[in-house]
Amino acid sequence: MALTKIESAGLSLGSNNLMLPVGNTAQRPSSPTPGMIRFNSTTGAPEWYDSLTSAWYRFDQKVNYTVDFLIVAGGASGGGGTYHGGGGGAGGYIDSTYTAVPDTSYTITVGAGGSAVSTTSLGANGANSSAFGSTAVGGGGGGNYSSGSGLNGGSGGGGPYNYSAGSGTSGQGFAGGTGNGSSPNYGSGGGGGATSVGANGTSTTGGNGGTGINWKSLGSYYAGGGGGATYNGGTPGTGGSGVGGTGSNGGNTQAGSGTVNTGSGGGGAERATYTTSGAGGSGIVIIRYVGGQKATGGTITSAGGYTYHTFTSSGTFTA
Repeated sequence: MALTKIESAGLSLGSNNLMLPVGNTAQRPSSPTPGMIRFNSTTGAPEWYDSLTSAWYRFDQKVNYTVDFLIVAGGASGGGGTYHGGGGGAGGYIDSTYTAVPDTSYTITVGAGGSAVSTTSLGANGANSSAFGSTAVGGGGGGNYSSGSGLNGGSGGGGPYNYSAGSGTSGQGFAGGTGNGSSPNYGSGGGGGATSVGANGTSTTGGNGGTGINWKSLGSYYAGGGGGATYNGGTPGTGGSGVGGTGSNGGNTQAGSGTVNTGSGGGGAERATYTTSGAGGSGIVIIRYVGGQKATGGTITSAGGYTYHTFTSSGTFTA
């Protein structure tokens, strides 16, 4: 009697069962195609072929999956305000992907922003953020005329007077702007941002903070630099992308802080009434993957066919 098509394929169809093709691991098909199933006599379990990962999996085995992630470190504070504070640099950022292994826990660290400073102090650097073995560097503090140049960081702090700016970390952020030593207002440089350098100060204006990143074009900005200060009523620099802090003009404005959980820099301070700089904004870690929820950790939302896990403080992502 001729074999049926099912029997030719190695299947055996009984009255109340279906027997899969049987073979050991070495006998797997050399050119498997999507949808293939078989019984592996080496493992003693049925298995299927996943064309996305080019691997065989047991029926009871979970599949690795790809996540997109954004890591933003804490932003720095601006320089203190006895004389000419530069804007704080934004925290460095990392935009990448990772292959998550199911049932594996990953430590997520969210860096704090640099604390506000006063008088002759340089701005305080932001703290690092990390996830999946990658570390974003905290922003560099803004400079101060009495204490020196802007500090290096994920993005660099702005320079005061004729001092230089801090440098950014390659691939994570940009340098701050330099200060201007000319009257009447001696504008300080803005802090660097995720996607551009901080603007230089002029004789009448503080430099604007460097621009932030609009991750995946979702509309929220991260890692904008802080604005530089000006002396005696000049025009202070604005914070980058609306999330960095605005600088002080020394007369009637307090320097603004970077927005929390954006990793943005704080504004520089100026002498006179308001000598305290703006604090840096704390960092953030965002993880997303295609489809419904597979993991735990952070604040979980869904949009546009993705599941998002947002960490505004340190925690654990369990895939």
